[in-house]
Order: sequence, then structure tokens, then C-alpha cells
Amino acid sequence: MFGYLARPLNALGLLAISGVLLVAFVEQLVYGELPCPLCLLQRVGFVIVGAGLALNVLCGPRPAHYGLMLLGAFVGAAVALRQIALHVVPGTGAYGDPFLGLHYYTWAFIVFALVVAGWGLMLLLEIQFSGTRRDRGGLGSIAVGLFALVVLANGVSTVLECGGGLCPDNPTSYQLLDQFRAPSQ
Repeated sequence: MFGYLARPLNALGLLAISGVLLVAFVEQLVYGELPCPLCLLQRVGFVIVGAGLALNVLCGPRPAHYGLMLLGAFVGAAVALRQIALHVVPGTGAYGDPFLGLHYYTWAFIVFALVVAGWGLMLLLEIQFSGTRRDRGGLGSIAVGLFALVVLANGVSTVLECGGGLCPDNPTSYQLLDQFRAPSQ
């Protein structure tokens, strides 16, 4: 009975993941808070989770797609937990400004935990795997399109920030753009 809800729920999940990436990207562009290497790795975890959701929307729900989401959530949560551990000791400082009392890496860990819980709940809807319905609907198309744009924008900004090499621990500017702005002597 609930099998028809699988694609819309995956599309909503994809919109939520796109929202997380979009908020981080806006924070980066508007407030100038460039992501550290651990932040970038957490974004990779969100992209992997989003890829699993997008596959569910485009191709229909499959256990392998949920497995991809689980791997992305595990990678992202491990990186977020590492960053939390780096800043949990008083006096060590924190990276970035808090949002609703928590730093973004703490929120990332919470969202990754919610992804795992949602993944488990979705797997309980076994009927979703028996259908061959290919219609993804308007919501699915919008969700996949937005996700693709947000991932592309984040990818371009990462290349600009890291300049095609190692990303700085505490970035203050876009390295690739700095190379073009460097005064010629």
C-alpha cells in the first residue's frame, strides 16, 4: 500500500540534502566562511547520500541505492565526529559561527544520523522494491535538477578554493582566483 510513497519520499529527502548543501554554500558565499577540508569531506558525504536518493528517484528504489546512502552517511558522520572531537576540548576554539547554538559540523553529524534512521525506515517498506513504475513525477525532476546544480556549484567553488591542490587547513581566500589576481612584478 505504501510502495507508491517511496519515490516522493526519496524526492523530499533529496530536496532536504540539496537544502543542506545550499545553506552551506550560501554561508560560504554570503558570509565568506570558506569550508575547511573536513567541511568539504562532509559535503562529499552529503553528495553521496544525495546520489543514492537521486538514483532512487530516477531508477526506482533499490537496496543498493540505500546502501550507497548508508556509505555516504557513514563517511560524512565519521568526518563530522572527527571535527567535533577536534573542538570539544575547551580552549581549542571552533570552526565557523554556530547556528542555533551548534556548529555546522555538529548539525552535519545529526543530519547523517537522521539519514541512517530514515534509510532504516524506508527499508521497512519492502513493497517499494516490487514495483516497476518508472514515472518520477514533477517533484522528482525538480529535486534531481536542484541537486545537480547545487553539486556542480559546490564542485566549482571547491576547485576555486583549493586551486587544484591541497586545501588549506584554515582557508581565507580562493587560491585559484588568487593566482590570477597576483601582482606581476
